[in-house]
Amino acid sequence: MFTLKIKEEGDHLYLIPCGEMDMYYTAQFKDEATAAYDAHKKNILVDCTDLNYVDSTGLGGFIYLLNYVKENGHQVQLKHLDPNVKKLFTITKLDKLFHIEGEA
Repeated sequence: MFTLKIKEEGDHLYLIPCGEMDMYYTAQFKDEATAAYDAHKKNILVDCTDLNYVDSTGLGGFIYLLNYVKENGHQVQLKHLDPNVKKLFTITKLDKLFHIEGEA
C-alpha cells in the first residue's frame, strides 16, 4: 500500500510518502508528486519517515521527480530515509544526485 501526503509550507513543498514505493505504486508517486509541483513550483522536501520500502522502480520515480523539477531550477531533498533505503541510494550512487539528510 502507498499514499502520498502533500503540504506546502514556506518556500518548500513537502511530500510525505507512506508505505512502499515499488513497481505497483511508483506511477502513482510520479503523478501525484508532479501534479503537486506543477501547482506550487517550489523546492521539494521529501520526508521519508513513513516510507519503509523502495525498489528499483521507486528509485526511478525519485530520479524522474528530480529531473522534472530541475527543469525549473528547483531541487529535491530527501530526509529521514530508512537505513536500508539509504543504502540503496548509496550503492547506486544516487546519494551524489540528491541531498540526503538524516536517517529515520
